[in-house]
Amino acid sequence: MDMEVKRDRLMSRINSLAKFNETPGCGVTRYSYSTLDKQARAYIREICEEISLNVYVDQIGNIRARYQGMDDSLAPVWIGSHIDSVRNGGKYDGIVGVISALEVLNVFFEHNIRPVRPVELVIFAEEEGSNFGTTMLGSKALVGKCSKDYLKKLKNEGGETAYEVIKGFGLQPDEVEKCRLNPSDVYAMVEMHIEQGAVLDKEGLTIGVVQAIAGMYTYRIIIHGSSDHAGSTPMDMRRDPMTAAAKLICDIEEYVKRNVYHTTVATIGEIECQPNKPNVIPQKVQFSVDIRDVHQDGMERVISFIREKGKKIEAETGVVIEIAEVGKSKCIQLSQRIAGIIEEVTVEKGYPYKCMNSGAVHDAAMITEVTDVGMIFVPSVDGRSHTVEEYTEAGDIKKGADILLETVKRLAL
Repeated sequence: MDMEVKRDRLMSRINSLAKFNETPGCGVTRYSYSTLDKQARAYIREICEEISLNVYVDQIGNIRARYQGMDDSLAPVWIGSHIDSVRNGGKYDGIVGVISALEVLNVFFEHNIRPVRPVELVIFAEEEGSNFGTTMLGSKALVGKCSKDYLKKLKNEGGETAYEVIKGFGLQPDEVEKCRLNPSDVYAMVEMHIEQGAVLDKEGLTIGVVQAIAGMYTYRIIIHGSSDHAGSTPMDMRRDPMTAAAKLICDIEEYVKRNVYHTTVATIGEIECQPNKPNVIPQKVQFSVDIRDVHQDGMERVISFIREKGKKIEAETGVVIEIAEVGKSKCIQLSQRIAGIIEEVTVEKGYPYKCMNSGAVHDAAMITEVTDVGMIFVPSVDGRSHTVEEYTEAGDIKKGADILLETVKRLAL
């Protein structure tokens, strides 16, 4: 049976979700466990019930809405993404995947399609990490990486722990371990998402068939010097952590550009200076380094270079350099079987596409620990994401959702 998703319904629901927003006119701000999150959840739940989905919310707030199969004892196919946002973000990140998944089940319902195995819309809680500074809290709980003690250690800007916030939302963080999945609980997962980069848009392509999700190494570099008077301290008597930081930052960029893989990236996105006065040589400078690659050894080579170069700069300038690990995630290879299905469907529909990697992390990366996972990318215009200017063409969203629909049919029917 030839079926298509409905473009107008997709866009209407995407626009409706964008109204649950703390910062109207300045992008979308909707944190997990907020009043607006509760309203958005109620909106989605109402649609789910209209198309006879059985809705379940687990102890940490992940939503699972089940479309029954002919043999409901079989493990389900999961489809979905997240509905939380960064501050002043866009209305497409995560939402496109959720609403497209919901549309797939809406089409099944309208055509009275009964798959062999059940299909579940999954909405992961706290993917962005906007509340507590750590991403993918909901999917971490599903793979056993989120304990009650862990939740008590995480705090938001107001000093509240994740445990307190989640409990105040009416959930059961004391029983978070019950969220954990067994490999037999899920047959496969497909997540559709905007690319959040410029590759598809710049190359005039409609679909990205994701092969791998980059790992991420995050470090904080702290450089200690000597805080002295800017006018009375000769240049050859200084221990200036700012100039040392500048040397190291430039060297990192040049090394990654010229000596690692074309997939390797390193970003210095945050820098702090103390005492941060125009007429004082700094006492301390610290900055973040975000290293990502789909090759594990690419990330290892970058941090090895930073350590080696740091020692040389210490010897040359007299500063002291600390390199502190903040967090690590490994690079993930997605299912070749599911990527093959996505690619096959895309070729049949005649959509221009490419096989590619994801530089951004996604809940899909966590779920690879328990089942086969595939991802479908649709273009982000000019590569903009996590910003007011985030935009994906309605036609591209529909095409991506049609690919998702056919992929789910082949996995579940």
